[in-house]
Amino acid sequence: MLYTLMMMIIFRLGSVIPVPGINRDILKQLFQQGENGLFGLFNLFSGGAFGNFTIFALSITPYITASIIMQLLTIALPSLEALAKEGEEGRKKIAQYTRYGTVILALIQATGVSFGLFRQALISQAFWSVTVVVLTLTAGTAFLMWLGEQITEKGIGNGISLIIFVGIISRVPVEISQTIEKLKINEISFVTLILFLVIAIAVIAGVVAIQQGTRKIPVQYAKRVVGRKMYGGHSTHIPLKVNQAGVIPVIFAVSLLQFPLTLTYFFQGGAFSSFVQKYLSPAGNPGIWIYSLLDIVLIIFFTYFYTAVTFNPVEVADNMKKYGGFIPGIRPGKPTSEYLTKVLNRISLAGAIFLAMIAVMPTLVMQFTNLPIQFGGTSLLIVVGVALETMKQVEAQMMMRHYQGFLK
Repeated sequence: MLYTLMMMIIFRLGSVIPVPGINRDILKQLFQQGENGLFGLFNLFSGGAFGNFTIFALSITPYITASIIMQLLTIALPSLEALAKEGEEGRKKIAQYTRYGTVILALIQATGVSFGLFRQALISQAFWSVTVVVLTLTAGTAFLMWLGEQITEKGIGNGISLIIFVGIISRVPVEISQTIEKLKINEISFVTLILFLVIAIAVIAGVVAIQQGTRKIPVQYAKRVVGRKMYGGHSTHIPLKVNQAGVIPVIFAVSLLQFPLTLTYFFQGGAFSSFVQKYLSPAGNPGIWIYSLLDIVLIIFFTYFYTAVTFNPVEVADNMKKYGGFIPGIRPGKPTSEYLTKVLNRISLAGAIFLAMIAVMPTLVMQFTNLPIQFGGTSLLIVVGVALETMKQVEAQMMMRHYQGFLK
């Protein structure tokens, strides 16, 4: 836990170290012009690093995008699929390819940011000066990727998710102070603030309910004699989570939806940039509706996709058959795998739709209020989901060491 805390402190320190060769005054003006649109979305997930153009300005987004690409290629390419089935060594090789992809994507994105979005803020546009900026941003993302992997290996929780988590909640104090100031000058009403708090509490309660919800499939093990000992004869269950994929679908969906916005780095002020910000940005009109619809579709797709990656009904059915286990009323083997697939598809649909609704509804509500808080449904989903997963790992560690957790 101390190791994880120290890594998070390092992440926050890096989030305030500025990239060299940038005019801060011009940068501030550029950001104020697009705070509620393109800039605000990226700034939220980088914990303010994007707006201040620090060494972690690109955040961990290139790594997430590279992970999505690798997982899709693993299904599409037989060679990668075979590599994934090789066990630990295969996973290490795929992880290595993902790292290479992250560096390439970070390099492309850093080039787009430097030559496109923040070109006016460069003190010097000489080749060497711009190269330093691009390499600094790329190195920052590579370091964050390493930091996340170290937290996963030596700390508590999923490192990449925790970095996103800390980046989001780091903006909360600033946004709360802005809201209080607007409340004092009557720019927003007290009723609007109460409405937001009610929605936020409802979203948090909904996320907890979905994350903790499980469907228990009963399993009976037949008695068998091995030598002079008798094994089996007991009952257990397979816990199928309503949301088997956790917050990964939400993170993946946001990363893909940011891709068209990322392309506008290269086409600042052009027709493409105007089109994306109007039709594919949550700050545009009718962009907010199109963005929300795409968000729903992608969350549902990635819920099924990631569930299929993490849970294999055929493998579970084969293991049950191997050890003499069966679901009452269902024949072992293929009928068992078909039954598990059917149940999983049904509960995953409910979980995916609920996640999508929670991700989109607060964004739509806040779009029509004057609240300056960017902490929408997607952010709440990620924060609450990551907090729950980390809490479970801490509880498991406590149980393993002291036979008693911290939750009563």
